Amino acid sequence: MIAKGIQLTLLMGPAVPVPAPSWVIDALQSVNVRVATDRESGFELKFTIDNRSPLHTLFLLAGGSMVPIFRVIIVVTVGGTPNVLIDGVVTMVQTAPDAGSTHSTLTVTGQDLSRVMDFIDTSGIPYPNMPVEARVALIIAKYAALGIAPFVVPRMLQETPLLTKEIPKQKGKDLEYIQELAKDAGYIFYIEPGPSPGRSIAYWGPQVKVGFPQPALNVNMDAHTNVDTLTFRIDGDSGVVPIVLIQNQKSHIGIPIPVPNISPLNPPLGLIPTRAKEYPIITTTAKKSAIGAALLAAAKASRGADAVVGNGTLNVLRYGQPLKARKLVGVRGVGPAFDGLYYVEEVTHDIRRGEYKQQFKLRRNGLRSTVGTVPV
Repeated sequence: MIAKGIQLTLLMGPAVPVPAPSWVIDALQSVNVRVATDRESGFELKFTIDNRSPLHTLFLLAGGSMVPIFRVIIVVTVGGTPNVLIDGVVTMVQTAPDAGSTHSTLTVTGQDLSRVMDFIDTSGIPYPNMPVEARVALIIAKYAALGIAPFVVPRMLQETPLLTKEIPKQKGKDLEYIQELAKDAGYIFYIEPGPSPGRSIAYWGPQVKVGFPQPALNVNMDAHTNVDTLTFRIDGDSGVVPIVLIQNQKSHIGIPIPVPNISPLNPPLGLIPTRAKEYPIITTTAKKSAIGAALLAAAKASRGADAVVGNGTLNVLRYGQPLKARKLVGVRGVGPAFDGLYYVEEVTHDIRRGEYKQQFKLRRNGLRSTVGTVPV
């Protein structure tokens, strides 16, 4: 029990994790979990243990690769609703003996299950007559034994390499190759733990900025205030409208076409968009088809659209539930320029005995709200 109404569950073990015994939970001092959109999620566990504790042997064997995969699942239950914060593997173990004491601080760090996809280099595997989506689904299927299920969103523009012209081959490890394919399509890739412990969803698709938002973050609203700090800035140098050159097949003259960031799953959250300051010309599309060139340009445009950035902290007890990354959330009380809906890009969970706080990062493409009322 972390605090009233909040309970922490820790599962760990080789391949198939099991609930940690009570003496492990008693030694646990803090939990830190980072969930981000643009990179792998990670965790850190800190224990205060006796120098003769078996935890030394257990985690040092895991960190020393004596155990191939040592999984850790962290579940926090708030108000009776369980939330799987992370399902990952141990990557490093550190121990720091306390001078003049019989106790030590044991720090266990790890990454989400995408780390398992970064073990073996499988370069050269051919994928004949397979579009990008089929290749991604086939790679993810190899990890079904870990409870990972693929969720692959087809691209708006499809292009399948013909067997007579090209046979795509994998470059690098599974994680590296999938991330490269996602970058070329303007997509993201991450592994979302849950909804139940031991199950995960491997998502390959666009950033989805639609759906019902999470409870609003309230500032300067007396008893309704539920955040500790919240600041905003405008990153004016992030706006990009790439210009793609599509070669005319007869005249071989490159035709410049600007490609804005347009997607039904990525609608504008700000009424007044920030002005793009860069119009880079993509010159690597001369030999690509019109579809391939458009996909590459749309990918570059999507990575530089959100110039309004918010950073803050909150107390989960006051907020009522953990704020989740990769979803929408409303903001109220900071003024008409910054009120409205935002995309939660990153969240860090900081859990200690009697305390559960979060740091978060928000983004959107412009100023002023596109909705008349922010959902409570």
